[in-house]
Amino acid sequence: MASTMDDSRHKDATSSSTCFSHFCSSALRAKTLKSSSSTNNSSDGLIRRLGVFDLILLGVGASIGAGIFVVTGTVARDAGPGVTISFILAGASCVLNALCYAELASRFPAVVGGAYLYAYTAFNEITAFLVFMQLMLDYHIGAASIARSLASYVATIFELIPALKGNIPPWVGHGGQEFFGGTLSINILAPILLAVLTVILCLGVGESSAVNSFMTAAKVVIVIFVIIVGSFKVDVDNWSPFAPNGVKHIFTGATVVFFAYVGFDAVANSAEESKRPQRDLPIGILGSLLVCVILYVGVCLVLTGMVPYNLLGEDAPLSEAFTSKGLKYVSILISIGAVAGLTTTLLVGLYVQSRLYLGLGRDGLLPSIFAKVHPIRHTPIHSQIWVGIIAAVLGGLFNVHILSHILSVGSLTGYSVVAACVVTLRWKNNTGNRVFSKCISTWCEGVLCIFLVACCGFAAGVLYRFGTHFIFMIVAVVIAIMACAALCFRQAYSDPPGFSCPWVPIVPSVCIFFNIFLFAQLHYEAWIRFIILSIVSVGIYAFYGQYHANPRLDETIIYHMAPEEDRH
Repeated sequence: MASTMDDSRHKDATSSSTCFSHFCSSALRAKTLKSSSSTNNSSDGLIRRLGVFDLILLGVGASIGAGIFVVTGTVARDAGPGVTISFILAGASCVLNALCYAELASRFPAVVGGAYLYAYTAFNEITAFLVFMQLMLDYHIGAASIARSLASYVATIFELIPALKGNIPPWVGHGGQEFFGGTLSINILAPILLAVLTVILCLGVGESSAVNSFMTAAKVVIVIFVIIVGSFKVDVDNWSPFAPNGVKHIFTGATVVFFAYVGFDAVANSAEESKRPQRDLPIGILGSLLVCVILYVGVCLVLTGMVPYNLLGEDAPLSEAFTSKGLKYVSILISIGAVAGLTTTLLVGLYVQSRLYLGLGRDGLLPSIFAKVHPIRHTPIHSQIWVGIIAAVLGGLFNVHILSHILSVGSLTGYSVVAACVVTLRWKNNTGNRVFSKCISTWCEGVLCIFLVACCGFAAGVLYRFGTHFIFMIVAVVIAIMACAALCFRQAYSDPPGFSCPWVPIVPSVCIFFNIFLFAQLHYEAWIRFIILSIVSVGIYAFYGQYHANPRLDETIIYHMAPEEDRH
């Protein structure tokens, strides 16, 4: 009897050890990819239709809308005219991230996946899956928030018809019909708009790109018109005080508006549908981001100069600002531009989500249905419908204000991982970095230095947030500089093919520090969301991902080339 019990315990211990060993071996494996992939005209791949101008418009289409037409008024209520600095800070952080994205997009120009793919290649499977989950929640919530705002603008345009003015109920478009103390907020127009855009995306990348290009061009023209007209109505006294609630609110505002710059991430995720990805992706990423920064700053200055910050509306700040100045015709034009802007932001956001699901479906980390591509339309229809349903449920049932509190955390952490990928992938080209020293490998030493930079960024952010003495922040910055110096002098780097991020590892290190500093400024709800989602993600991977993952290390990525005449 005792012998039987001992055997049973031994088997249980062995089984537990085997499960843990399998989990570790699966979680720590990395994907190996070449710089380019062979082409194949099979019917189950995406098709290359996007040129450099399409990519720039894709990035601008993803960004201009949420920041200018929705977030500006909300953040300005806390940051005041300093919301301009919030956009500049978020833009500066994104420029650093864009340089890192541009290098990796040029390095792996033929594979869908973006940040998920880069983390899978530079680090391991579990890191890639965690990045996907954090980014995807941001995208889902962002799509729902933008759909709500778009529904409000569409309802405003309908109310220009005299018979409908004041007769559209809240549950149709304006806000929503609240239940259970505001926990639920029913809005039926947001899901309808999401369904229409999902159908457009399912038709094909060519059709959706044409819609995006037309509406993006229209809204950029309107934004420029707004800046020019609004500049004649600016009262410089409204810019004083510039930071009425302190500099801290400017940094907090930067974390909120950070999501408005995610357009360059959309460009990176179009790698398999770009005609000349190695050349065009870096141009599209950096070009679209610079255009967005200029337009955002211009609108923020005009908006806060026209109307005192505490009188700005939250739902439609631009329209209300021009209406208060007697420029009703401009407010109508702004409403039309807002509809175009939010539509393209939503369209591109849904597009990116489906491509990320496609990448995980191919690798087996999600069910294989997400990996299926329509043989005629050459779009991942199942993934596209899925992300449309998720956004429709969130946008139709929950209040935008509640959802916006936990935005940006996924983007900040994901972009930090991408910056770290630039550094580690430079090491992987040098075989000497894998040689073990007496105590620790050079590769592990470098990863620890990157982690130390991130910890210092978080520590500096927390210290700043709680108003501690500045000397403690200086200590955190000095430690980060020392870690960066170790990366510079203790590692050997090689130049990658294609676009190269300048000053590696300095630029990626600054990028990581600043991103995590902004992360520390987030609301407490965002921190809790990050921890809970990370735990849930590990659980999903442990029970599903590790057993179904198929990294396809030796398989060829399939995609279609554009017709020869379209590549010129």
